[in-house]
Amino acid sequence: MPAERRRRSDLHLHPGPRHAMRAGAAALLAVASVWTSGTASGAEAATTLTVAKDGSGQYTTVQAAVNAIPSGNTARVVVSIKPGTYRELVKIPSTKQNVTLQGSGSSRNDTVIVYNNASGTRKPDGSGTYGTSGSATVAAEADGFQARNLTISNDFDEAANQSMSGLQAVALRTAADKVFLDSVIVTGDQDTLLLDTASKAKLGRVHMSNSYVIGNVDFIFGRATAVIDKSVITLKKRWDGSSGGYITAPSTAADRKGFLITGSTVNGDVSASSFHLGRPWHAGGDASLDPMATFRGTTLSSAVRSAPWTDMSGFSWKDDRFAEYKNTGPGSGPASSDRPQLTDSQAAQQETADWLAGWTPSAS
Repeated sequence: MPAERRRRSDLHLHPGPRHAMRAGAAALLAVASVWTSGTASGAEAATTLTVAKDGSGQYTTVQAAVNAIPSGNTARVVVSIKPGTYRELVKIPSTKQNVTLQGSGSSRNDTVIVYNNASGTRKPDGSGTYGTSGSATVAAEADGFQARNLTISNDFDEAANQSMSGLQAVALRTAADKVFLDSVIVTGDQDTLLLDTASKAKLGRVHMSNSYVIGNVDFIFGRATAVIDKSVITLKKRWDGSSGGYITAPSTAADRKGFLITGSTVNGDVSASSFHLGRPWHAGGDASLDPMATFRGTTLSSAVRSAPWTDMSGFSWKDDRFAEYKNTGPGSGPASSDRPQLTDSQAAQQETADWLAGWTPSAS
């Protein structure tokens, strides 16, 4: 993890419930003080709230720590999560900007946030089903969201729920701008990682680095302008042991950039020539969308099909923006009508900086 450049007003906690309660109250007052002063900004010192299942922190659940952040907050708040498995749903609403979820263990495997809702799962209040976006284990709707050194999972059991309509099960959904995901694992089956925006008209930039994304069907999808850099995309077999799927399903607006996968690796214990790099998701049948995905400088395993793009819901991938550039590995291939490759001049316009448009992600 990059060294922090900013001062940090971390609270030094001691074990025991009374100490934890006092520390938690102090942390909340610190956040509230910054919030009400009207001077909060991302450049100010961060406040840290600590989560531990065993009660040695300020909170025992991640959502409780998020709830403690005042609405309207804009200063950086780091939710430091001690090692353990946290079976819960976490939502960071749009009113709580610059929240970081950070595992405090030595590995991103040590801290796991997991739940098992699917699109077709019925809500406890009887109001219907969650829907795909509502199934997310972690939903980040506030600008400046960051996550690092942890695992976010949806372990919905497809095999046990084949009678259900709606098997999509999101692990992480982002619907915000300036989202930074660093050294995380995001894992599921269908629709694992939803990189979205707050609305069709709003920009939603995401930078993911040094991370893993695991899934099988459309498992990186949405309308965000997202860079996945120096990461591993792991292909997973279906619930019945068969191989086959799609890595990306962008739903990009015509005037935006979609997904850029760069300097990464595509692998997984699946059959050869069984996965597509992507297909165009025209959400809601919206013909005005212009889905976009580029894989460049990435090592592709033999699982990738020789014709790596395919149509979706009546929309041809050839009418949208899908391309490769200087990929390597047994799943790569030369330019053809089924496999468009960027020219050098085109590639010069599809660098990470073009996606981020003036934003420089950094740990804070």
